[in-house]
Amino acid sequence: MERRILLAGNWKMHKGPKEALSFLEDLDKALELEKTITEAIASKKIELALFPPFISIPTFCDFNHKMIKWGGQNAHWEEKGAFTGEVSIPMLLELGCSYVILGHSERRHIFGETDEMVSKKLTAALDHGLSPVLCVGETLDERNGGKALSVIRRQLLSALEGVDSTKAAQIVVAYEPVWAIGTGRTASDADAQEACNFVRGLFVERCGQNIASGIHVLYGGSVSPKNAAGLLRQPDIDGALIGGASLSVESYIGIIKEALSVL
Repeated sequence: MERRILLAGNWKMHKGPKEALSFLEDLDKALELEKTITEAIASKKIELALFPPFISIPTFCDFNHKMIKWGGQNAHWEEKGAFTGEVSIPMLLELGCSYVILGHSERRHIFGETDEMVSKKLTAALDHGLSPVLCVGETLDERNGGKALSVIRRQLLSALEGVDSTKAAQIVVAYEPVWAIGTGRTASDADAQEACNFVRGLFVERCGQNIASGIHVLYGGSVSPKNAAGLLRQPDIDGALIGGASLSVESYIGIIKEALSVL
């Protein structure tokens, strides 16, 4: 099954509404000059998605860029309630979000999110028809200890607990080795492919070959225009979850061009 290349930019705690609007205007101008990119988007060979801070999502909704999808960086599993500081999935849907990032390593390791919490969020997203970008990945100590694949297995299968196989088709998985996020270090193409292939294999076990063949598996961790092509050439890597390089129109466009080169 042919899968599109998904280039998802996680802005983390960067760009308020004014900066977000300036970025969207500049990106719009840049894309107008890149006919091959717009053709690839129109033919659904490439998909662009950006994940701004919550307060900047209305800017995306108002701008309503026809070539870019957007999503939330996190969400609560409850629809409403006394959860100060949280944002629900229906709120994201109201603002036109197509995706939500769940289980990012910064949520797990800095804010203490457990596998159980990630599972509840994943189930809620699927129940509301919002596509989750589920993040999995090991720390440096876990990799050095030979535990990388067992960590990925635990995180993924825990998240999928109780999920119906037909709904699982909506899931995007982002393999992000924790030691590569924001460090400038990147997994080798071979290591990234091994992990992403392992993720797809887990979906074969859990949901069957038909579902697994359509699942989009992304690599994340210091992705840049310099290393994107090598990663995207791997058979089980269907795109990238991009951090710092998605904050600049120039570098984001650079990664999109690298993706075009592997189509």
